[in-house]
Amino acid sequence: MTGFPRAKTAIVGAATFGMGEAPGLSSTDLAGQATVRALADAGLSLGDVDALFIALPSEPLSGLSFAQYLGIEPAITENNRSGGSSFQTHVMFAALALDAGLCNCAVIAYGSNQRTGTGKLVSAAAPDPYEAPYGLRLPVGAYALAAARHMHDYGTRPEQLAEVAVAARGWAALNPDAFLRDPLSVDDVLSARRVCDPLGLLDCCLVTDGAAAIVMTRSDRARDLRQPQIAVLGAAQATTHFNISSMPDLTTTAAARSGPAAMAQAGITPNDVDVLQLYDAFTINPILFLEDLGFCKKGEGGSFVEGGRIAPSGALPVNTNGGGLSCVHPGMYGLFTLVESVVQLRGQAGARQVEGAQIAVSHANGGFLSSQATVVLATEDAA
Repeated sequence: MTGFPRAKTAIVGAATFGMGEAPGLSSTDLAGQATVRALADAGLSLGDVDALFIALPSEPLSGLSFAQYLGIEPAITENNRSGGSSFQTHVMFAALALDAGLCNCAVIAYGSNQRTGTGKLVSAAAPDPYEAPYGLRLPVGAYALAAARHMHDYGTRPEQLAEVAVAARGWAALNPDAFLRDPLSVDDVLSARRVCDPLGLLDCCLVTDGAAAIVMTRSDRARDLRQPQIAVLGAAQATTHFNISSMPDLTTTAAARSGPAAMAQAGITPNDVDVLQLYDAFTINPILFLEDLGFCKKGEGGSFVEGGRIAPSGALPVNTNGGGLSCVHPGMYGLFTLVESVVQLRGQAGARQVEGAQIAVSHANGGFLSSQATVVLATEDAA
């Protein structure tokens, strides 16, 4: 995308709510609480909101229903759903709308009560008539196919996938909001019950409740608000398919397009990134995204994560809240990568804080490795 308004808009509020289990609350309730908290974080109120970006899991017209729930009458509502990448796409369009003067204060929110409401992952995808006869268990089967192909093509080993889960648990141990904080070893991951070969139970994301919200405005207005502004330097999305059987290459995702586009807008390279938040629905995801975003060459993702490289004290801090594997995964995880990026860049992450973090990349995945979206954020000094 050309003409992206680099550093002209900023995230000024961020919050989570109901992480893990929130019995008795609907998905809308959870998103509402996160929204109010994010606005309070920014020093704003519901009366300031004139743009609403929302993708509730069971509400096809959530742009309308959530506005009514909040008691607001926004000029813009957006209900794009591309799976977990929806929220990075929302950031992209919110930045464009703010820069164009179509709105002044945009809220991006999500909530889900999947754990206490249903006890399992709820997918919006209808069975595909061409894939369904083969009995592929989704979504895990799609990611297992990608993992198996990566192993076949590049020699990636189960132990390397396990390193991703172990690193996530290491970060989660430092995060009091994380759902799972107990110690985890590579052997634990490898010995866990198989779900869809080559992926076992601990290669798969959590099923939790949870909500998140962020608030965006123009940079000139952001300077007058409560929190340090976090500049949006770049944002891009790309899509290659929907069903996994139509993916052009099981080992290369559309992150190979969205990542370089967002980084070019931002004027950075992977070497400039201090913290990296990746959508880790399964352990193969970060390996694919590290390659496609340019942090290592194609086929080298498995070796890249060895030796605790993405764990606490490693060379590249990845998923510093514990990710979808150990922190939270209420159906769609993408917005949580944005909140964690903001917390890190503000220096408010407590025991898991990455010292001197100034540039963050938040990358999310939707569908069956189908939609990829990347956002580059920075402190005001680094912008």
